[in-house]
Amino acid sequence: MRRKTSTRIGLSALLLATACVGTALVPAAAADPGTSTSSGAEKAPASDGLLQAMERDLGLTPAAARERLADEKQAGRVERAARKAAGAAYAGSWFDAGHGRLTVAVTERAAAADVREAGADVRFVEHSAARLDAAKKHVDQLKAPKNVASWRVDPKANRVVVDVVEGHRADNDVTTFLRRARTLAPVRVDTVPEGPSTFAAGTVGGDPYYTGNVRCSIGFSVHGGFVTAGHCGGVGAGVRGWDGSTIGSFQGSSFPDNDYAWVSVGNGWWTVPVVLGWGAIPDRLVRGSAEAPVGSSICRSGSTTKWHCGTLLAKNETVNYSGGAVVRQLTKTSVCAEGGDSGGSFISGDQAQGVTSGGWGNCGSGGETWFQPVNEILQRYGLRLHTA
Repeated sequence: MRRKTSTRIGLSALLLATACVGTALVPAAAADPGTSTSSGAEKAPASDGLLQAMERDLGLTPAAARERLADEKQAGRVERAARKAAGAAYAGSWFDAGHGRLTVAVTERAAAADVREAGADVRFVEHSAARLDAAKKHVDQLKAPKNVASWRVDPKANRVVVDVVEGHRADNDVTTFLRRARTLAPVRVDTVPEGPSTFAAGTVGGDPYYTGNVRCSIGFSVHGGFVTAGHCGGVGAGVRGWDGSTIGSFQGSSFPDNDYAWVSVGNGWWTVPVVLGWGAIPDRLVRGSAEAPVGSSICRSGSTTKWHCGTLLAKNETVNYSGGAVVRQLTKTSVCAEGGDSGGSFISGDQAQGVTSGGWGNCGSGGETWFQPVNEILQRYGLRLHTA
């Protein structure tokens, strides 16, 4: 961004502009929160603002929040070792907040000892992760009716779980979809209050970026630009910052099927490895992009609803947005979001997780939100995350 006021720069320049689909600019919850933007080193386990956000959104006391953050950081380390130890018997994993430990599902008892030695608890199940992932890919080929909201591999259920909008499970097109899905995969059916939609918004105030009459949020700085949501703009579309000045343009964009994009930065704007805390917490330094386990706490930053936290619920979920746009390989969270939050940052501690895609509900009554994992975006476009 161009320097017009030093105060504005402190918040906006870090991730440049913030806007669109999921406004998740400063989520810091699971891995190693506690950011010190002045010294560049995170020494405290968590800032007071982060602990307050976790108390508000997760119902935790500051002491319980500190303990959970430490447990989640350890679970992230354990997950990598335990998955390798399980080998072909691996059937998924999740963080158990009640016990503060990672649980790993396996299909063979012979793998249990090595997984326990890696530091995880063990659950025995019927289907491996490879089997369920392959089955879900077959379900992905089906055309879903509008009241089938999403489907995913659920390691706890050891099934492909299909979410149907409440009150529509008996619809003819829904029952036909479910019948076909059951021929392809072991299926469990759940219900959700409403169907998902993306979080783009018309032009309003705040710290956004704009393309046409759409406002979205910046996700994470990369060398040469920033990543955001694909539904915010197509390749070649010009991007303006919060002050109306030109930032750059969309260099890559994919939606539907995917929901990611990257925008070049120039014209006096620059990138920094920071996510906005919006005054709720100190701005977050970004130090990497290690994936947090299912069950971890996670936070989101965006230009409409600012800073909110919740829990990482599922990975590799296929979402059937209103209007028939299907997006695959999204991560589901209990974090709320609203229009204009699209493209914003999901972060766990100081580790980038993804950019906001869409969801249902709002930050008054609650809801759920999905994000596109950031590592997939970096790999797709050959980008390098800007880290501290």
